[in-house]
This record gives sequence, C-alpha cells and structure tokens, in this order.
Amino acid sequence: MSEKEDTQRNAQPQPHPEQQTVAPPQPQVEKPPTIPAGPNSSMPNQGAGWASAPPSQVVRTVAIALLTTAAVLGALFLLWQVRTFVGWFVIALFLAAVLNPAVNWLQRRHRLLKRPLAIALTYLGVLVVLLLVVGIFVPLLVDQINGFIKFVTTAANAPEGPTEYLKGLAKDSGLGGLVQRFADQIDELRKQLGALLRGLFSSTGQIAVGAAGFLAALATVLTLTFFLLLGSERYVNTGVGLFAERHQPLVRRILGQAAGAVSGYVSGNLAISVICGVTTFVVLLILGIPYAAPLALLVAVLDLIPLVGATLGGALLVIVGLFVEPWKAVVLLIFVLVYQQVESNFLQPMVYSQAVQLNGLVILIALLVGGQLLGIPGALLAIPVAEIIRILVTEILAYRRSRQAASGPAVASSSPGTSE
Repeated sequence: MSEKEDTQRNAQPQPHPEQQTVAPPQPQVEKPPTIPAGPNSSMPNQGAGWASAPPSQVVRTVAIALLTTAAVLGALFLLWQVRTFVGWFVIALFLAAVLNPAVNWLQRRHRLLKRPLAIALTYLGVLVVLLLVVGIFVPLLVDQINGFIKFVTTAANAPEGPTEYLKGLAKDSGLGGLVQRFADQIDELRKQLGALLRGLFSSTGQIAVGAAGFLAALATVLTLTFFLLLGSERYVNTGVGLFAERHQPLVRRILGQAAGAVSGYVSGNLAISVICGVTTFVVLLILGIPYAAPLALLVAVLDLIPLVGATLGGALLVIVGLFVEPWKAVVLLIFVLVYQQVESNFLQPMVYSQAVQLNGLVILIALLVGGQLLGIPGALLAIPVAEIIRILVTEILAYRRSRQAASGPAVASSSPGTSE
C-alpha cells in the first residue's frame, strides 16, 4: 500500500522554481522636463542690467548715490572750515599719548594720588623744563638786543652820518676795499633794512594779535590734552565699543600699538636731542666758544627736526666758529660730520628700533608731506603718523589672513568626500 501511494505521489507534476509567481515590475513615471523661466518671470535678468530694472529702482539708486556724494562733500567742507581746530585736536592727541605714560607712572607710584592731580604735576614738570630752557636763552637774547640797540644808536648819532660811520668801522677792520666794491649793494641793503624796520615797528599791533592768538591756541591745546588724559580709558572703551565684538580685540591692539609708537618716538627723539646738546656743549667748552650753553641748547632743539635739523645745527656751529677763529670752524665741521654719522648709524636705530619700523624712503615722503601741510609741526608729527598708518595696514592684513586660515579647514571639512 505504501509503495502504491509513493508511486502516485511521484507521478503528480511538481511546480518548477522558475514558474513561481513574480510581481510584475512597476512602470517608471518620467518627470516632466523643467521649463526655463521666461523673460517675464520674477527672477532678475543678470545680463540686461539697467535696461531690465524698473524705473523706481533706478531713481532710488541715483538718489542714494547723489545723497552720499553730497554728504561726503559736506563733511569735507565742514572739516576744511574747522581745520584749525582739527590741527589743535591732533596735536592734543599726540601730547596726550606722550604724557599719558608719565601720568600713569605717577599714579602707580603714589596709589592715593588722583588722576587730575597727577596730570597737574606732569604739566608742572613740563613747565619747569620750559622755564629752564627760556632761562638759558633769555640772557643771551637780552644781551644781543642791547648790543644791537647800542650799535644802531651810535651809528645814528655819529657826526659824519651812519654810512660814513659804517665805512670807518670797515676800514678799521681791514674791509675798506670790500665795502668800496659793494657800496651800491650795501646802500640798497641799508634801504631795505630801513623799510623792514619801519614795517616792523608799524606792525606792532599785528604782532601783539599774533602773540595773543598763539597763547589762545596753546591754552586750547593744553585744555584738550587735559581732558583727553583725564578720561583716556573711558574714551578708548567708547571708541572700541563702536565696532563689532569680533573686531574689538583688533581695534584695541591697534590703539595700544599706536600709542606706544607715538610715545616711543617722541621720548626717543628727546633722548637723542639731549645727547646731541650735551655733546655739543662739551665740545664748545673745550674749544672756548662763547655762549656755549645757548648754542648747545639751540642745536639740541634743531636736532628734534628729523633729517634736516642736525644739518642746520651743524651749519650754525661752523658759522659761529668762523667768526671766532677759522681753525675752530674746521674742528667743529669735523665734529659735526662725525657726530651725524654716529647718530644716524648707531643712536637712531638703537632708540627707534622698538618704536618706528619705517624705511628711509617712507620717512622722507612723510616728512615732505607733513612739512607741506603743517610746516615744522607737520614735519615733527609726520613720522608717528606714518608709523600709525603702517601699524593699521599691517594689523588689518594679518587679521584677514588669520580669518581666512581659520575658515579654510572648516570649508574643507564641509565639502563632500570622494567615493572609494
């Protein structure tokens, strides 16, 4: 029985694996093609420019450009009208940068000393130095003025007349032939000097007005400097707060470096001038040149002017030496040449190495531009201003490079990797 059942079971057809029911594939639905936007679509046409812009947008853009230009021109005109005050304010800023370390030192040295009193003591120290300088100059100036007045009075009251009196002095000095040769030029020079003296005495009122204006300007600059020193931290924090928070460290670093450059340059320039004055005074004393102290002080003051000050002071010394004894003029000329080489190759690089990092061409251009704009004060302020511009450009470029370097890895990591 079982064999029959197995035979019947094997006789029935078995289903083939390939004949199993398979679900028919789903037909793929094709996406409709993207139709490009036509000319009347809301997207702007990049190639059309002003032709496709609506008239209202054109009018608005032109109006904004005109208003911006008018605002810039108006600001420049206002600055030109108050250029005198702007100059005073710039000088006050530099004075505040120079005096601020001294004020801070006084406050650190005496904890109980208030800042207004520290500023007043700093002003007092500067005033004492100026009085010392004036005290050295005034006796020489009074002596020379008295001698000139005595000479003019004697020549004017001479019985033979001023011209004959001057010719007699020239003959006594062995210069009679020279005076005779240039008699016409000397007569013309005498007339011009007379006209100059008459104009000088007639413009006494203008001189008084000019002196009063100078004193008013000095008082204004000192007052501005006082208030800048008094609220220096507050003003710096307010100015830094005007910038975005991520830019504030950069702005604070630039301000700190600028203040350090100004104070370092001015203090270094003063130190070099003091060395020049002391050295000149010693040489003049050894040579026996009269008025050694006033001459050395004048050379030190002239040495404050960059590039040309030392040359002017050296020329003055040589001229004075010629009137004393010719061989002393030769010695002074050698001293001036040697000292200028030592100052330019040793003293200035050593003193300015931490304050100014400018090459010679930039310094020369800055001096020419500053002297053309503001005269001697412009020449004195030219190098610190050029150094501040260099610091500004250098720090901004370094900041931009650091930002680009920091954003580079982030951009690289966000880009998709290549398939293996």
